[in-house]
Amino acid sequence: MILIKNGRVIDPLNKIDKKQDIIIENDRIKEIGENLDLKYNQKDLKVIDADNLVIAPGFVDVHVHFRDPGLTYKEDIHTGANSAAKGGYTTVVCMANTKPPIDNANVLKDLVEREQSLLINVLNTANVTVGMQGKELTDFKALKEANAIGLTDDGIPIKDEKLVLEAFKKAKELDLPISLHEEDPALIGSSGVNQGAISKKIGVKGAPAIAEDVLVARDCMLALEVGNKIDIQHISSKRSVEIIELAKKMGANVYAEVTPQHIALTEEAVLTKGTMAKVNPPLRTKEDKDALIMALKKGVIDMIATDHAPHSKEEKMKSISEAPSGMIGLETALAVCITNLVKSGHLSLMQLIEKMTINPARFYNLEVGHLTEGAKADIVIFDVKQSWIVDKKDFVSKASNSPFIGEKLYGRVKYTICNGKIVYSDMQEL
Repeated sequence: MILIKNGRVIDPLNKIDKKQDIIIENDRIKEIGENLDLKYNQKDLKVIDADNLVIAPGFVDVHVHFRDPGLTYKEDIHTGANSAAKGGYTTVVCMANTKPPIDNANVLKDLVEREQSLLINVLNTANVTVGMQGKELTDFKALKEANAIGLTDDGIPIKDEKLVLEAFKKAKELDLPISLHEEDPALIGSSGVNQGAISKKIGVKGAPAIAEDVLVARDCMLALEVGNKIDIQHISSKRSVEIIELAKKMGANVYAEVTPQHIALTEEAVLTKGTMAKVNPPLRTKEDKDALIMALKKGVIDMIATDHAPHSKEEKMKSISEAPSGMIGLETALAVCITNLVKSGHLSLMQLIEKMTINPARFYNLEVGHLTEGAKADIVIFDVKQSWIVDKKDFVSKASNSPFIGEKLYGRVKYTICNGKIVYSDMQEL
């Protein structure tokens, strides 16, 4: 058994925020209470003293790329899972834009089988369309039977409205959530950099917010019509926030996610961070960033997701127009959010943890993201006050494409426990 004692337990589902102890037996939370060290024989316990630390549910990320199969020089399921564990994540959902894409049950079954030995819970989406070509729907039923927990063509928007409508109807029948990358390619000059003063300054055409807004509006209205559950991924635009808020008021079953980078940085980061700040959708204006933070406060944006997108050093060393978009985020997400949301007074720790645990778990109907007696022991313990400088040598991911390298952040994961086992400690990286 493991005893975690003297920590500040924060659990949004059960509305707990107080000093308590937790006993873990096998893979479950056996008991939560006070002075549990007096109740159990300490000879039988591994004791973690969490004095001055926060004990929270293990984080849940609905949007990561582990590049497996086919692109494992960037990341693989093992390095991705280790990176997640170091960041405090105990459950992550991988996107399906791999090589080959996960558009059939055979590819998915192989991946699921290989993921069983990982330190954390790694789950999978499958593609909405065959080959991510946007022309023909995959076999949703077969993919669900092969353990796909949702559907997405993340990375490539689906242009055909009729096909999207058909996909929404089939997904609703099977209770499969669909996650959507909303950028209309017809309206984009070049990807990864916001269209405006900064794109002009560095000599690229850029990607305007309207490219996001039009597809967000379309898919919110289609979801309202059908009644299925959708996730608007990595939202970046103020107008998209307003569209989602309206759609929710109208009764659409719409969730929205935002990344740590979109609430921490603006388009100007490209001037100092170069390709490390190139991402789809792009970092936008301060007005957009402020709107995203306000939407988190109001509950319009439900989830914080990293969109962990590893690329090789060689790829990111290319020019701003040639380098791929994307950045890693699992190991810095908590600290970026504490620094930019909690320390600045925008969110309480309870609100932040809610958007990193129970809300993403609810989107996929997962029995994780909370601290309840009898529940799976998926727990993160962190120091909210500890400051540190992001150093690329410290990443356990294969990649180091982060715009936060060299930045001082607050909040450090001390332990990650998944299924009752310590899978990360800052004293010993496992």
